[in-house]
Amino acid sequence: MAKTLSFGVLHLGTSFTVAYALTGSVAVAGAVTFVEPLANTVLHYFFDKYWDHPRATAWRARWRTGRAPLPAG
Repeated sequence: MAKTLSFGVLHLGTSFTVAYALTGSVAVAGAVTFVEPLANTVLHYFFDKYWDHPRATAWRARWRTGRAPLPAG
C-alpha cells in the first residue's frame, strides 16, 4: 500500500508540474492535477466492464493466436 500511495503522490506532482510548465497557471495546473485522475478512474471503470465482455475476451484470444479480429456486429 505504501508503494501505491507514494506512486499516487508522484503522479499528482508530475501532473501538476507538467500542467504548470505548459500553462504557467497554478489554477489550471491544479485543476488538471485533480480532473485527470478523476477522468481516468471513470474511464477505468468502463474499461474493466468491456474487458470482461465475451466479445473482448474472444478478440484477445484471436489476437494471441495471430488470427484476424472478429467482425463487428
